[in-house]
Amino acid sequence: MHFCVEHLVRILSTMGGKLSPFWKTPDQKESEGKLILPRQLDAEDEIANYASINDSATSCAPCAGIARQSCVNCPTCQGTGRIPREQEKQLVALIPYGDQRLKPRRTKLYVGLAVTICLLTTSLSIFFLFPRSVTVLPAGLNASSVGFNATTASICLNMTNMLNITNNNFYLVTVVQLDVEVLHQSLVVGKTTMKTLLNVSPLQSGQIYYTVASRILDDNTYNICTWTKVKVHNVLLHIQGTLTCTYLCHSEQLAFEDYQYVDCRGNATLPHPLYHRVS
Repeated sequence: MHFCVEHLVRILSTMGGKLSPFWKTPDQKESEGKLILPRQLDAEDEIANYASINDSATSCAPCAGIARQSCVNCPTCQGTGRIPREQEKQLVALIPYGDQRLKPRRTKLYVGLAVTICLLTTSLSIFFLFPRSVTVLPAGLNASSVGFNATTASICLNMTNMLNITNNNFYLVTVVQLDVEVLHQSLVVGKTTMKTLLNVSPLQSGQIYYTVASRILDDNTYNICTWTKVKVHNVLLHIQGTLTCTYLCHSEQLAFEDYQYVDCRGNATLPHPLYHRVS
């Protein structure tokens, strides 16, 4: 029987036919199995030895652990596991949603710290840069000189007054101009304008001296000042002024007024203002 099978196999081989796996001898099946096993091991070694061209190049992940299953080549690297260097900035890598890089640690801490720093910086900036008032306060008369003109019955009065300036801000304030008017019985008898430059330091005070030349044309006032039988020779004057100052690229005008009694008989007078008002 064995002789008949081998004889039939020889006849079919000579006729160019193909044998089915079921008709192969045990020796042939064993030899074919030895040839197939090394090929599978070679595929696994090729996947294990997969690497990129260099460290900076982006590579595709190999099909690890599925050597015995069918794989589809990556359309980008064509199954080589490498991409050209010129395509590094053109390709986009997809990261899984559960990747730890998408969940950085201490996110709430960093956000809270940034918000706290911003709020603190804003609060301090508002506190120190918020404009505060600049106080202008007349300090009274420093000195005066009086002259009489009997022909015109006029009084020439030169007064030197003091003006106190207080800076309540946390930055420098510069005084650039001073405008003053002197009134007697609602009539302007003298005025002056000073282009001054006074720097008042933060939370400090400064003082300005200004002189106004006035001329009073009033018979009653002239008689009071020149009458020797009268012991008190005082003239009530109304002083109005405007102080211009700058700070933080901003200009501001501060108005002030004061009432002063001036001795029109002597050439020196101590300051004794009736009252002052700052606006």
